[in-house]
Amino acid sequence: MDSAAHDDIRVLVVDDQSMIRGGFAALLDAQEGIEVVGTADDGAGITEVVERTRPDVVLMDIRMPRVGGLDATREVLGMPGTPPRIIMLTTFDADEYVFAALRAGASGFLLKDSTPEDLVRAVRVVADGESLLAPRVTRALIADFVARPERAAGADASLAVLTERELEVLRLVARGLANREIAAQLVMAEQTVKTHVSRILGKLSLRDRTQLVVAAYESGLVRPGE
Repeated sequence: MDSAAHDDIRVLVVDDQSMIRGGFAALLDAQEGIEVVGTADDGAGITEVVERTRPDVVLMDIRMPRVGGLDATREVLGMPGTPPRIIMLTTFDADEYVFAALRAGASGFLLKDSTPEDLVRAVRVVADGESLLAPRVTRALIADFVARPERAAGADASLAVLTERELEVLRLVARGLANREIAAQLVMAEQTVKTHVSRILGKLSLRDRTQLVVAAYESGLVRPGE
């Protein structure tokens, strides 16, 4: 490999179904620039596994028999230092844990029946700092949110720290647009969009774009159906 090439994306696969775990691991390990550094069949002891394997991205099954993906995600993201990004794996596009996992800090969701190309793309996208919400999962997330009577306290006030331009960018992020698409719509450089997104994350003390989506809906900045 060229010494100037980027380091491989290190991936940990956590799923209690051996065929899915092995299949995903084999598929990803065969891709250029991706290395599967470990697998696990449960969320129990997940912090030790993460410490040992040092992944950049964790594919985490949301439903496991002993310690489920939601609790395991909270444990991993509570570790000191820079934790890996987590993609939740689910069989159901209307999984009731979707919203809770995103609030816990997961970087996105992937349905287990996704194509191999979608799986590989998901790992690369999330490793690059983007969020990943499949359209069906996004619809389920919004429907779930609309059905919930509670709103995060002070969510509306928190957006007051953003400029008008930052609010414009946040609206488009929440609608699922990538930086390139936002740049085209607002007629600005893609790097400028990245700068705005970074500033918004900093001002709102959020981890990534997925949490920005949640914040935008919670605050009412973006409403379902818009």
